[in-house]
Amino acid sequence: MSNYHIKNLEEYYQVYRKSVRDPETFWEEVAEEHFVWRKRWNRVLHWDFTKPEIKWFEGAELNITENCIDRHLATRGDKTAILFEPNDPNEKAQHISYKELRRKVCQFANVLKEKGIQKGDRVCIYLPMIPELAYAVLACARIGAIHSVVFAGFSASALATRINDSECKMVITSDGSFRGNKTIDLKGIVDEALESCPSVTSVLVAKRTQTTIAMKAGRDYWLEPLMEVAYKDYVPEVMDAEDPLFILYTSGSTGMPKGMVHTTGGYMVYTAYTFKNVFQYRENDIFWCTADIGWITGHSYILYGPLANGATTVLFEGVPSYPDFGRFWQIIEKHKITQFYTAPTAIRALAKEKLDYVEAYDLSSLKVLGTVGEPINEEAWHWYNDNVGKGKTPIVDTWWQTETGGIMISPIPFATPTIPTFATLPLPGIQPCLVDEDNLEINGSPANGKLCIKFPWPSMARSIWGNHQRFRDTYFSTFENKYFTGDGALRDNTGYYRITGRVDDVIIVSGHNLGTAPIEDAVNEHPAVAESAIVGFPHDVKGNALYGYVILKETGEVRNHDNLRKEINQLITEKIGPIAKLEKIQFTPGLPKTRSGKIMRRILRKIAHKDTSDLGDTSTLLNPEVVEDIIKNAL
Repeated sequence: MSNYHIKNLEEYYQVYRKSVRDPETFWEEVAEEHFVWRKRWNRVLHWDFTKPEIKWFEGAELNITENCIDRHLATRGDKTAILFEPNDPNEKAQHISYKELRRKVCQFANVLKEKGIQKGDRVCIYLPMIPELAYAVLACARIGAIHSVVFAGFSASALATRINDSECKMVITSDGSFRGNKTIDLKGIVDEALESCPSVTSVLVAKRTQTTIAMKAGRDYWLEPLMEVAYKDYVPEVMDAEDPLFILYTSGSTGMPKGMVHTTGGYMVYTAYTFKNVFQYRENDIFWCTADIGWITGHSYILYGPLANGATTVLFEGVPSYPDFGRFWQIIEKHKITQFYTAPTAIRALAKEKLDYVEAYDLSSLKVLGTVGEPINEEAWHWYNDNVGKGKTPIVDTWWQTETGGIMISPIPFATPTIPTFATLPLPGIQPCLVDEDNLEINGSPANGKLCIKFPWPSMARSIWGNHQRFRDTYFSTFENKYFTGDGALRDNTGYYRITGRVDDVIIVSGHNLGTAPIEDAVNEHPAVAESAIVGFPHDVKGNALYGYVILKETGEVRNHDNLRKEINQLITEKIGPIAKLEKIQFTPGLPKTRSGKIMRRILRKIAHKDTSDLGDTSTLLNPEVVEDIIKNAL
């Protein structure tokens, strides 16, 4: 029996029991049988959650790009590694073979070296979903530079914060990007960000939109001419299994985004293993994850996981609504997609449109459907199941996080019986538990509590860049000897898990984790604003949207509220990006506070949810009268 490819429920339980009984032997077998190592490990695992310190495959040496590219050349050199589908459906798709991918990555690696990038340097990548994004990521990994991909929808200010936090030496961007019928000036955003980024010495610019842009002499270089003259081979740098592979920023519930550090060996083993099992990948399948590489989903399940398995992975530049709402389904028919992995937000948006958009296309190639980013609601699950899967394609509702590196709880298609809204069972090697209000582990089912993981897994983040204490405080200080996920969950009688949502001040909007603190900071910078509080409320398409309660300064001047709302959202767009805009802004004379000055967000949440039947005891508040006022004027 191979641990690597689970095919039925009985086999799942056998493999799972083995993985929990003896995790080190389990992961050692997976690592040994399915990857290329330059040097074997001295020990499989060393861990101490009190510090926290986690090391997998200690002493092993490898290069992840050898595992993702080079080792496939003998058998799959001409196979399509990356299938690029452009924003404009009239532009030809590109089939990039494993052979060609190797050449491009080697050339890009030589360009990076020529511009002074060394092993351990940080490189910020701010690119649209074009092939150069994949080349850039893999070229960094090939030379041992640490990539930090920033989603190309973030503002100049958010980009600068991320560049400065990890002191990136280089930024890789493009002249612009296409998004539906819009063209976005990415280079302009980079130029603005770099006004306050002293660590950056060079900028590589890919051509995509052919727009006229400013190039700063001595700092900015067009990528194409450098690639053309670059040598087509590059011997991969030998990396330690625990060397950092990348930094990826995720919103914190307070202030600064957290630069999660992922290392090389364990991340490779786990993303490859989960890709193979969760999507039941077979040799000639065409896999499509619609995420952006700017998020962890794109890192793990567009690039590293699929390529480590020698798969064909689709890179889509566009949006689901352009040129019309049939675009996803048109691409599935065109490329005969076998596995389709997308966000509940996209499904809800498409479910609002005419069914004709789906029914116009042949989706019979699909074998597995997946969802990611947030728990999928029942209505969206049924629409997806009935209209896209035609009732016969299993849906894997995957739960995981930027911090976990790979999928943690998910059905295995054709093995795990699914229930709408349940992420179902932990994958092999994952040991979840629920913890109650008294911080005690809840044994037995059914149960409801805070979701923790009590044993390390290979792809977990090792630290927060430059701030290990914050890593410890955020994830390992709440519950002794456990990783705290920040999510609540319930477990049913069969042991299935259902994720019930965040239990901290992070709100998931359209699958993006948004911390409320940085958004409140942006709102509070408006000269007319004294204080603000932001909560989430249910939204038909986004899952959650943002509701802002704003106290204005008393200046005697009466401002037009609609204009103020526009100005506040403009500030948020500049500081963070349009994804963090507020759906509703209610101006209020005060906020409900405890006597120690803490804002009672629980009450604000209930009002935003239009659920004011039971607000609990408000008499203990510093200003109970303000609650009535907020309810009366709620939007």
